[in-house]
Amino acid sequence: MPQPPSAASRDKPAIRDRGDACPGALRLHAADDGYLARVRIPGGLLTTAQATVLGLAADRFGDGHLELTSRGNVQLRGLADGCGAGLAELLDGAGLLPAPGHERVRNVVASPLGGPRVVRRVRELDRLLCGSARATGLSGRFLFALDDGRGDVAALDPDVTVLGSGDRVLVRLGAAAGAVEVAAGDAPRAALLAAEYFLDAADAAGTRAWRVAELPDGHALDGGEFALRLAAAGIGADRLPEVAWPHARPPRPGVHGDALCVLPPLGRLGSAQWRVLAEAADAADGELRVTPWRSVVLPGAAAPGPAGGHAALEAAGLVTGPGGPWQTVTACTGRPGCAKSLADVRADARAVVQETGTAAALPVHWSGCARRCGHPRGTAWVDLVATPDGYELDGRPTPFADLAAALTAARTTTPPASQ
Repeated sequence: MPQPPSAASRDKPAIRDRGDACPGALRLHAADDGYLARVRIPGGLLTTAQATVLGLAADRFGDGHLELTSRGNVQLRGLADGCGAGLAELLDGAGLLPAPGHERVRNVVASPLGGPRVVRRVRELDRLLCGSARATGLSGRFLFALDDGRGDVAALDPDVTVLGSGDRVLVRLGAAAGAVEVAAGDAPRAALLAAEYFLDAADAAGTRAWRVAELPDGHALDGGEFALRLAAAGIGADRLPEVAWPHARPPRPGVHGDALCVLPPLGRLGSAQWRVLAEAADAADGELRVTPWRSVVLPGAAAPGPAGGHAALEAAGLVTGPGGPWQTVTACTGRPGCAKSLADVRADARAVVQETGTAAALPVHWSGCARRCGHPRGTAWVDLVATPDGYELDGRPTPFADLAAALTAARTTTPPASQ
């Protein structure tokens, strides 16, 4: 399948001629279905009390739904004009808002099946980020990844990666072949220093880069310079010119050790579904981990609880086991939320998925327009795009009545091993 324009690699560094308009919980975005708020959740870590507040916010201020994003955050849609102060007060009371200058820079993903070390690392990095005046210069797109060594979130093209769960961990700048090795206890501070190094390089380049990959060649981040900066800050670092980076697939719906991975179809939940999810978490370890793959991990919930456990989740329309059709289907917002969309792709996806059966080898992404927002990384996916004349499947016009059969055929083609 040809790589779509939105996934193509950039030959030249981006030159930004405007400020970052990425939405947040305080800077709301005006969409066709009302205002949108994006609540950053570092590492996807939520207590059940915080989750309950998010559900309340969706009902009180929005359309009663919550959306999971590809960075493990939560979006509220259909917000009324003038609700900003009330929403901020509610979120702040639950510990979901830092100082206004920092709320959009807390873009931290973490291995959702990682242990206590990863959780502590997330908390410490977030504390350091929110305490750094310099960090307010980061765009809402700059991404930190705290990977426990398996290689799941390290594969998400982060700007700064911390990888490992032992006494020594690696810190990587962008997509560099190498890394620096530091003591695990120094990792959060090293990650912040990496972000500050990027900001210095972006200022020197003058291109207003938002991400490490956007820096021009003459201002690219250098591992040797980064090691010197760490040393100046009192952090011992060993430079490794080349590292064999691990790679792991995202957790599928189902049991993983003592945890349960739950998938809401298309990453969207009604507030009633969200409450069922929070109740299941409360009956287990009392926490939820929103993943960058639009699922939720419930630590300690592997065994069904006395209140119905997995059956209650499944009755609410949530996926709790492997093999179903939804685990490899994604879609953009579509109509009515996006003015650029040419179709209600979520409704169309739901109608077609009922006919396609179980999960297939290739994922499929439904796009309401040629921008293909939210598409999977790489090229190994089925590309379904709405046009003024209907849908195109991998670039071929396909009548809606034929989509189920055409999708089944396209998705059961095993991708090459290199993909």
